[in-house]
Amino acid sequence: MTDSTPEPELYDSLDGQVALVTGANRGLGRQIATNLQELGATVFAATRSVRHDVPDEWEHLLVDVTQEGEISDAADEIFQSAGRLDIVVNNAGIGDFDSDIVSESVETIDRTLATNLRGPMLVCKHTVPLLLQTDGGRVVNVSSGMGALGEGQSGGSPAYRVSKTGLNGLTAYLHGEYADQGLLANSVCPGWVRTDMGGEDARRSVEEGAETPTWLCRFRPESPAGRFWRDRAPIEW
Repeated sequence: MTDSTPEPELYDSLDGQVALVTGANRGLGRQIATNLQELGATVFAATRSVRHDVPDEWEHLLVDVTQEGEISDAADEIFQSAGRLDIVVNNAGIGDFDSDIVSESVETIDRTLATNLRGPMLVCKHTVPLLLQTDGGRVVNVSSGMGALGEGQSGGSPAYRVSKTGLNGLTAYLHGEYADQGLLANSVCPGWVRTDMGGEDARRSVEEGAETPTWLCRFRPESPAGRFWRDRAPIEW
């Protein structure tokens, strides 16, 4: 924590609370969803395909975050089934790390921005009304230090970097627009994690990468928000 960031108050249990996690069938999303279930939350696991395997204890939703209709239907199903929504984890994301902006294809640019930025915006469009019905609803946006403006931006991956910069902008917007109504919106960099996207050489396990996103999901009302976090501490955007 910095001197200007107060310590959050945390829920020890999420019993009775409801969480939506996108991209929940594998990697970070699956581990975050597992952690939330173990804390007592009812987990709605959003995946792009009905063929994706998720535990029977989770509510499985078909959600491609590039398709607004599927997001809208999922929000309606959550409300009809659970009557509330406390946590949204915008985890679904893709990345291409081999190109600079000159060589990166328009298809890759469009697909990356549609998934990593437009998708979370649409998820928030349809879930913020539910989150505002509970005291201290939380949005946790899984971002990356590769999108931080204060970091060196060399090394390729233009669409991925810009999408994560935009995702941090979405966090700042949600905080500015809805904090006075009790919404807690935060971004998080999980670090370089050994997932299908991160690769086998990544320094962190999935369990380690999921620790801070899970921690942010435990924030009680009036905890710090509108920040970018890594390892449970705020970092520069």
